[in-house]
Amino acid sequence: MVFLVAAERPKEAPAETLEKQTGLQKLAMKSGKSLLKFVLLQLNYKVFDMISTIESNPLLDRLPKHLKQFIKPQNYSDYSPINQAVWRYVMRKNVAYLSKVAHSSYLEGLKKTGIEIDNIPSMYGMNRILTEIGWAAVAVDGFIPPNAFMEFQAYNVLVIASDIRQLEHIEYTPAPDIIHEGAGHAPIIANPEYAEYLRRFGEIGCKAISSHKDYQMYEAIRLLSILKEAEDTPQADIDAAEKAVEDLQNNMGELSEMAQIRNLHWWTVEYGLIGTIDNPKIYGAGLLSSIGESAWCMTDNVKKIPYDISAANQSFDITKLQPQLYVTPDFAYLSLVLEEFANKMALRTGGLSAINKLIHSNALGTIELSTGIQISGVFTNVIEEEGKPVYIQTTGKTALSYREKELVGHGTAKHPQGFGSPIGKLKGINLAIEDMSPRDLSAYSITESETVTLEFEGDITVKGEIITGSRNLHGEIILISLKNCTVTHGETILFQPEWGIYDMAVGKKVISAFSGPADVISFDIISHVPSSKTIKAKHTAERDDLEVLYQKIRNIRETKDKETFLAPVFEKLRDNHPNDWLLAVEITELLKDRNEPQLLQEVSVYLDQLKQKRPEVAHLIAGGLDLIFDKEKA
Repeated sequence: MVFLVAAERPKEAPAETLEKQTGLQKLAMKSGKSLLKFVLLQLNYKVFDMISTIESNPLLDRLPKHLKQFIKPQNYSDYSPINQAVWRYVMRKNVAYLSKVAHSSYLEGLKKTGIEIDNIPSMYGMNRILTEIGWAAVAVDGFIPPNAFMEFQAYNVLVIASDIRQLEHIEYTPAPDIIHEGAGHAPIIANPEYAEYLRRFGEIGCKAISSHKDYQMYEAIRLLSILKEAEDTPQADIDAAEKAVEDLQNNMGELSEMAQIRNLHWWTVEYGLIGTIDNPKIYGAGLLSSIGESAWCMTDNVKKIPYDISAANQSFDITKLQPQLYVTPDFAYLSLVLEEFANKMALRTGGLSAINKLIHSNALGTIELSTGIQISGVFTNVIEEEGKPVYIQTTGKTALSYREKELVGHGTAKHPQGFGSPIGKLKGINLAIEDMSPRDLSAYSITESETVTLEFEGDITVKGEIITGSRNLHGEIILISLKNCTVTHGETILFQPEWGIYDMAVGKKVISAFSGPADVISFDIISHVPSSKTIKAKHTAERDDLEVLYQKIRNIRETKDKETFLAPVFEKLRDNHPNDWLLAVEITELLKDRNEPQLLQEVSVYLDQLKQKRPEVAHLIAGGLDLIFDKEKA
């Protein structure tokens, strides 16, 4: 993986990186700075991409391969001067406002996580600081599948979409970005109690069973968020994507475990309030990162509801302001509700309903029997008797494990076509096989080299010659292998001798079922990579010219340059980019401390005219000016 380094220049750089640096040098020359001064400035901005190996981070090193597939480099030099200005505006507004309405952990967390107001954070720098509180961060490309997102959390790794919203969407974007992730999620995890809730949520959430429609919904929402954030997307494309999401929302059927726990995640981690109904504080990252919705949510327009497990059934629309929000009394209560929900999951209930959830998901999952043996595969059939499973069947690659470790000789190479096994007790015998002593096993001829006929409840019969058996740590038999074996359900043949050795899992009941494999090494699960890619900002001559102006103002502010004239920059902005408002606000900020009343008046008139011309940004202009002239304290 490639991370950003703050203080080192890479020894060697590939052509792509050199090309980016050359482009930055050209930008520097256009801005009238010497190359040396520019390079020193960029070192200060921490923009060099690190190519050599970074210092080891144990939290990232232990991530399994199927999660690492989602990680991408954070190419810091891709952030443009406009991107930096967007980050700075949002952060200044947020810190000024959120100091009044956010949970106290927010401002404390900004300091602990090293997130700066003036600079987009580097993943490398964040990792060095997050490690001190037991977390790490990785960059990804927009939304990733919910199971993967939550599994990252279970490993104490914060997933950060490294792209940043466009200026046109400065208040809110449906697409995840570094403002939402870095400035929203990261500060709150500095609170130990909340961090443990987040980790535990990931641990439980990644085991939640999805329906086959959940992934379709994920792909549809991901595509919609990308199209709405991208520049110049035809309205017809957005309308079509919105209709696809709406159609799926209206036809999801019964909510799966994943859909329900995703709702809990939304109403807590993303859009949660904490405190009392009458005086709530913000802790949800979606609110912390939205300068529009963080103010809107505090009004009476948004209904405040006491948080409880019913939130699992409250769906949401990611593209709109939320009409209601849930308020938890404290972070500890979040964990109580999470455990209450987990107690209803197949992970803890097991039984026939758990198997049916896996069958309905049509995805890789695991069941665990009472002996601890775990069967991982795509479950396609269950035979039931009086509400209990008596035989389970997978199709395709299957692996057997015990305590999340694959049993030697029982990986997918041994079971490439599927696996089937009876579950329960032998007919007419109260003692389950797993509970039998060696004497009991001998009495029922369940020993090596014996040909046996095992009649299970539910009319399942296994007949064959026992080759061997495997036991768990408690001495219980968990697996019996037979040759010349026939397995039947009534008159239906489930297994016949020509198919080879029959491996029978032993267990009187299913105690757990969950999404994914028991042992991640059993399967090549480098899959479910999103089919859509985020769309980058377009490079046009007009855009590049505007970037140069933003860089000039940024350089002047960062170097505390009081000598360079601001008038030429403003004149180019006014003449060539008459719709841009943020740079004029930044120019105003510099002029406040200069004795140039005439130019300050000209810029003020320009901004007043923009308010009339573009009423949709009038409040953004006003908000920026409030910060400058101390109506709010940043």
